[in-house]
Amino acid sequence: MPCFLFKTEPGVYSFDDFLRDQETIWDGVTNPSAVKHLREMKPGAKWIFYHTGDERTAVGTGTVVSVDAADPKVPIVKVKVGKRLKNPKTLAAIKAQKLFADSPLVKIGRLSVVPLTEEQWDWFLS
Repeated sequence: MPCFLFKTEPGVYSFDDFLRDQETIWDGVTNPSAVKHLREMKPGAKWIFYHTGDERTAVGTGTVVSVDAADPKVPIVKVKVGKRLKNPKTLAAIKAQKLFADSPLVKIGRLSVVPLTEEQWDWFLS
């Protein structure tokens, strides 16, 4: 099952908001590459919740509940909360890992939905 990382400004929607809501629709994504990743998701796909802005830290996990890709411009992705990461990972720590050297996470900083390998997923949980 593919893994992803979703970025958001904590002042707009934080992991604490996600914990409170338990489920939400992931919207507001406009970058064509990020939209493509959303369209390719399947129920059960797991993802990392990443705070952008001043924090620049991966803080939690989530799971895709459903994907409605009927609208080619705006797929509707329903997600549910997972857990807070025991060891949040900063962008500096991510960049220091060789396994992210070719990742869009570090190569395309503005991309709000990033695919991850299983190895990268495991690193976030370590």
